[in-house]
Amino acid sequence: MAALRTVLSRVVSRHTAAILAASSSCRLPVSSSVLLHRCRSTGAPDEDVTLEFFRPETSSVPSLMDIGTRRIFTEDHDIFRTSARRFWAEEVVPHHAKWEKEGQVSREVWLKAGEQGLLGVNTAEELGGIGADVLYSAVMWEEQMYCNCSGPGYAMHSDIVMPYIQKYGTPEQHERLLPDMVAGKKIGALAMTEPGAGSDLQGVRTNAKKDGEDWILNGSKVFITNGWMADVIIVVAITNTQAKSAAHGISLFLVEEGMPGFKKGRKLEKIGMKAQDTAELFFDDVHLPASALLGQENKGFIYLMQELPQERLIIADMAIASSEFMFEETRNYVKERKAFGKTVSRLQTIQHKLAEMKTDICVGRAFLDQCLELHNQGRLDSNTASMAKFWASDLQNRVATQCLQMHGGWGYMWEYPIAKAFVDSRVQPIYGGSNEITKELIARHIVS
Repeated sequence: MAALRTVLSRVVSRHTAAILAASSSCRLPVSSSVLLHRCRSTGAPDEDVTLEFFRPETSSVPSLMDIGTRRIFTEDHDIFRTSARRFWAEEVVPHHAKWEKEGQVSREVWLKAGEQGLLGVNTAEELGGIGADVLYSAVMWEEQMYCNCSGPGYAMHSDIVMPYIQKYGTPEQHERLLPDMVAGKKIGALAMTEPGAGSDLQGVRTNAKKDGEDWILNGSKVFITNGWMADVIIVVAITNTQAKSAAHGISLFLVEEGMPGFKKGRKLEKIGMKAQDTAELFFDDVHLPASALLGQENKGFIYLMQELPQERLIIADMAIASSEFMFEETRNYVKERKAFGKTVSRLQTIQHKLAEMKTDICVGRAFLDQCLELHNQGRLDSNTASMAKFWASDLQNRVATQCLQMHGGWGYMWEYPIAKAFVDSRVQPIYGGSNEITKELIARHIVS
């Protein structure tokens, strides 16, 4: 955890950093929120009194985005969150409007995130990461939503692509790719979706055929997050057309920028997430060495199923965090906006709607924090992750609609944050397995 403590020390005073370095078990008080506490005492005159700190849940604090809340986190997570929040505010927010027009973020913002230790935080220290738990990743997902900037595809890179390489890659692949990905020098993408295969991965047509010890890859992919800027792409391809089912004949390959026959199509113009580069990819007789195979041949579908819970958890947590942001943005707006001689927040219909939304969001947050805790313990199953994904993304869209409505005509203006949050939310029930498909998966578990 030495690398993690180095990252944390960047956002605390010299004195506090010295304390951190001196003891790996010490804890710092949270400076940005008040923690409830109580004393445990037997009444003996010389006894040591133990203070137990209780982190308030989001339902009990002034803002749903306050630092120092939620029992699943520690003070160390709060320090990391402070650093992440400052990064998003200083390095992303001022440039995001420009990136929306360009359809992609800058290379520089990737390098800066790497320099500050914000990429691939779960990656082992010997591979350049800080060896942190998944809750540190969750901090990054949530802080991105709290600043309402969907452009940087850090979650795809750090928490979807990099885990595949770390778990299923060879030592050579680890050493060649992961340190540069942690540093932001190489950007990762995952290429699953095709024009005729979305949530149904068994409909994949991209294929790789043996050529001696090597492979020849042909096919195309679409809607690929980070696709335009990516240097390393994990490509899902059929490698055994005679398998008893398509699932038994899928393999994963590492395709890198510059390989002959690999071409990137246009950046796709979307209704939301305008600064996030999303692209078509084409593979025309791409010659792949045997070392490009990720994991074992024909085991790709198993790997994909093993990693889907984390992907769906990311979508769900970002959905709840976005809902929290939209709620706070709308609460601030209605407390200032006047109609009929008084602020909109004094209208009972608005008050009731805010009460309903906050309750829904806090219920969702409680479930999501339970899922995060389970995943941190390695116990989150696919069924529960599917529940979280469909419920949270549906909630996000309901909140987006209600919050925009409370902004009136101004909510329809692009200059208002709620407009961007509204269009960004619409894709959440679609990718990562459409909500209709996730409900099918949940139902199978119920009736089987």
